[in-house]
Amino acid sequence: MRVLGYLIAILAAGAARAASPDTTPLAVQRVAVGDYVHFGLVAMTTPDNAGDIANLGIIVGDDAVAVIDTGGSVSVGRRLLLAVRGITDKPIRYVINTHEHPDHIFGNAAFGPGATPGVTFVGHHNLPTELAKRGTYYLRSFHDQLGAAAIAEIRIIPPTLLVDDETTLDLGGRRLLLTAWTPPAHTACDLTVLDETTGVLYSGDLVFLQHLPVIDGSLTGWLSLLPRLAQLRAKVVVPGHGRMVAPWPQALDDERRYFTVLADDTRRLIAAGVPLARAVPEIGRSERDHWQLFDDYNPRNATVAFSEFEWQ
Repeated sequence: MRVLGYLIAILAAGAARAASPDTTPLAVQRVAVGDYVHFGLVAMTTPDNAGDIANLGIIVGDDAVAVIDTGGSVSVGRRLLLAVRGITDKPIRYVINTHEHPDHIFGNAAFGPGATPGVTFVGHHNLPTELAKRGTYYLRSFHDQLGAAAIAEIRIIPPTLLVDDETTLDLGGRRLLLTAWTPPAHTACDLTVLDETTGVLYSGDLVFLQHLPVIDGSLTGWLSLLPRLAQLRAKVVVPGHGRMVAPWPQALDDERRYFTVLADDTRRLIAAGVPLARAVPEIGRSERDHWQLFDDYNPRNATVAFSEFEWQ
């Protein structure tokens, strides 16, 4: 019986390895002909979810494929690569990173040299600088959120094809319009990708749905971008976070409302002489029931807003 139990344990361990997350393709949905999305969880990064919290895109042309962001760990990146191969065997020509945050770029190594020969990494012209400034910090600060083994696999891979303003990439019968946005908004290196064939916009984190928007750049900058974003000739948007695709430009309405409330509350409290510590819990409070992860991120956003408006 002991031998039988031992054999069962060995077989069970083998089965567990065979079904490990790295060998399971990410679930993807087709949102238009040639356009696919993996919806990440609306959650904080943990070892259990391996950083699978951002939406990732796959665009298939007649000749080649572009991947939009690679996820929050190399494990997620590998599973994304498997998902691509479940759709097509065409070569992956581009990996496009929409900005520098770990949940969008930590999977890059799964598409690096040796994994996908001939791939070109693409990003905003500020992205290499932001990765150089923050990459080491991200690896250190995400150690507990992902675990030592996951962190050891990650490689910070900067883009070699930089977008200064607008760039068009051709996948064969499918043109992608890449726009590098200024001034800083979500970050200082926000990039969007518009499939001109289908009108599907991959917004990165310039658009949040369900998940509270997170300001790592500038509230006033983000507000100034919204009218220009709305002018993109898209039909639907794949947001950076939020498990849904939404019509364009109506998808910006909730974000615009939230940012307007943040700005109005902040200006009112500053004018009344309320100090930062007392103002932060009040700023944006009326929006709490409209968003997931509000308590995790609104204090940070409120602090950014107060810092921006305090000396105006």
